[in-house]
Amino acid sequence: DELDILWHGRGKFYGIDGFFKWVDENQYKIQYRVMKARYRGKTVCPECHGSRLKPDASYVKIGGRTIMELVSMPVADLRRWFSELVLDDTESRVATRLLMEINSRIGFLCDVGLGYLTLDRLSSTLSGGESQRINLATSLGSSLVGSLYILDEPSIGLHPRDTAKLVEVLRRLQMIGNTVVIVEHDADIMRAADYLIDVGRDAGRLGGNIVYQGPVNPLPVDTADSYTVKYLRGDLSVPLPAQRRRWKDYIEVVGAREHNLKNIDVRFPLGVMTVVTGVSGSGKSTLVRDVFWRAMVRRLGEAGDAPGLHKELRGDLSRIKAVEFVDQDPIGRSSRSNAATYLKAYDEIRKLFADQQGAKQMGFTPAFFSFNTEGGRCEECKGEGTITIEMQFMADIIIPCETCHGQRFKPEILDIRYRGQNINDVLEMTVNQAIEFFGEDATSLAKKIVKRLKPLQDVGLGYIKLGQSSSTLSGGENQRVKLAYYLAQEKPEPTMFIFDEPTTGLHLNDINKLMDSFNRLIAQGHTVLIIEHNLDVIKCADHVIDIGPEGGDLGGNVVASGTPEQIAACAGSYTGRYIAPLLVK
Repeated sequence: DELDILWHGRGKFYGIDGFFKWVDENQYKIQYRVMKARYRGKTVCPECHGSRLKPDASYVKIGGRTIMELVSMPVADLRRWFSELVLDDTESRVATRLLMEINSRIGFLCDVGLGYLTLDRLSSTLSGGESQRINLATSLGSSLVGSLYILDEPSIGLHPRDTAKLVEVLRRLQMIGNTVVIVEHDADIMRAADYLIDVGRDAGRLGGNIVYQGPVNPLPVDTADSYTVKYLRGDLSVPLPAQRRRWKDYIEVVGAREHNLKNIDVRFPLGVMTVVTGVSGSGKSTLVRDVFWRAMVRRLGEAGDAPGLHKELRGDLSRIKAVEFVDQDPIGRSSRSNAATYLKAYDEIRKLFADQQGAKQMGFTPAFFSFNTEGGRCEECKGEGTITIEMQFMADIIIPCETCHGQRFKPEILDIRYRGQNINDVLEMTVNQAIEFFGEDATSLAKKIVKRLKPLQDVGLGYIKLGQSSSTLSGGENQRVKLAYYLAQEKPEPTMFIFDEPTTGLHLNDINKLMDSFNRLIAQGHTVLIIEHNLDVIKCADHVIDIGPEGGDLGGNVVASGTPEQIAACAGSYTGRYIAPLLVK
């Protein structure tokens, strides 16, 4: 009743709603528009309470439940409810075919490891892996035969426990007469395949060759060029650290109870590498992103979304001066943004070209070599090198610019050369080529360029081109570009870096390089916190927090926390069962 008074008012008190109604009436003043934008957000509809249906719809019940109650149940519980549903003879005759279809579709969702989702879950809140597995369940439901299924990394966001379920589902597709082709890095899925095609040997210009194609069992011994075969055979592996780093200071989240979290207390160590793991839907992202990260941002006095429900943050908070959440969102909003501009390497390249004799004679400043400002760029394509033709109801067509022929700059800018290469030639170089090219010059500007680009090579992105648009980078590549940016900064103040599944799209060989980058951050005095399923990352952690034991309502508890060895010794931990064989030195 008091909450209702606060929101809606009573008597002379007009309440929060009344205040914002007054703000709406004064929108012609900018300060009120700014105020409304600051406080505006999404909330549950007070009329339908989030069901999106009129009250009339709740009058229809089956087995004593409304459709709103059914779609808000986890799929696994819904499957059990339908299997136990008792109908009379008339209802049974009407519902026989419907129940068969419902049970079949719900069963497929459970088979692909999505039993923790509810049917009213917004598709925009699903991860890429979850969306892909829903599409897979749809394909299973259609019961097509003689079809070719191509899946791009279906194991994204999947715990090793659920990988076996996924393999079983894919095998069922194959057994009923379909062909299944998978682009994948997960070792368990590769071992379950009938036939393996390995492309390499390395990435970018050093790749593009078939280094092995043949059966998975047995794998040949003499494939020197195939990293994949070497890792699957055990000839190569991500090494175990010689010892776990000790920690004393920590930050503790007390009473986390957002979504499915069960009022838990969790300690996050400082100065070491911590991995938060658990089956899909267990509450990892809710704990780390929604509660811990947002609470840390607020504690550091920065603007951000409200943190998830918890009592308090406590511990040695003074040791952390900044917190960075390194996600897989694109590094730039403009189609002209790229890794070189993100790491400020392109600033130095522009200075280098402006420093050439021809540029000085023509009066070209560094701004003339930018494709973001007028001056030297091609104005027909605005420095993009391509023209997009909008086709209304059809897909847009992208063609090379007829004025600059895809070279982005005016002819007089392209005439300026540094060691025989113009600015477009440099943008077409890969990171590895650029480091090699500029590394041959002993001038200070060239050394700065190499220093800015080296972190990209260190995180395994030496194959991307300097001018490659950020919109063409995958989520995992965007995340590693951001990691390279932080490595290049060498921040003096201690920072907590939070990574959300950084191994997405990474080969086992690249995970080795990634671990080296994490170790460099820790050596600089920072803290690394990772949400991850990959066993090679988990086994290298100093501290592991295992959330679960299951997904959805059956998750949200701390199953175990400690070193990987302590997690492996916990009988109730699914992660422990899968990590144990990898801890044998």
